[in-house]
Amino acid sequence: MKYPLDLRRAVMLAFACALMHGGIAESAGNTATGTGVVRAGAAKGAQGDAPDASTEPGLADTADDSPGLVAHADSSGSGQGDVADLMQLIHDGGLVEMRTTYNGGYGASLFFHAPSMTYYVALFQDKHFWRVIRTSDQTRAEAIYAGFARQTAQLAEVEIRRAQLQAQKASIERVINESQARAQRLQADIEVARTQEAKVADHQRQTQDEALALRDEKEKAQAQLRQLQQQVLILQHQAEAGLPANR
Repeated sequence: MKYPLDLRRAVMLAFACALMHGGIAESAGNTATGTGVVRAGAAKGAQGDAPDASTEPGLADTADDSPGLVAHADSSGSGQGDVADLMQLIHDGGLVEMRTTYNGGYGASLFFHAPSMTYYVALFQDKHFWRVIRTSDQTRAEAIYAGFARQTAQLAEVEIRRAQLQAQKASIERVINESQARAQRLQADIEVARTQEAKVADHQRQTQDEALALRDEKEKAQAQLRQLQQQVLILQHQAEAGLPANR
């Protein structure tokens, strides 16, 4: 009779354990349901208590109206995390933009959500969120923001260097164009000078030839004049032949 009693006790113990396990599972399910209701109510209350950005000064406007707020999230993310929360808060105008740093196409922003006393630190590129960190610790938020700001400076070095090189290249090209234009003007002046020098040289040769011709004509005229003067003297002597000589 002892063996059946032990068997019966084992069966009762197993049944009691099963009942206990079922009760714990049901309690956990009720607890989770209650927590979800509490969180939903808290979120609804926070949304209802959030101040309106159109009436409260100091609150960040929507992403399209404020240069410090970025309006896009990285499409590679799930869209259900802190990035999505920050996007919604920006859209609702429920954030205070505390700090923003830009370096090239990169930027970092520090936002504060007053109703929940929560800080959002965002790193973005070309107005697309890259990383978003949420914390209720102001000191930690400031430290993360400072790190993100330094990171934007490092990331923007290549972009800034590229912009500088593009500007330098454009400046050099402008100088080249100006030099080419100057060279063309000088070449045109040289061509004009060469043409004029050729004309001057031709005029000089022509004038020299005319001068030589005039000299020959002059010498011929002088020779003819001397000949005529001699002839006049001869004729005069002939005409005065037999007359008293002049005293």
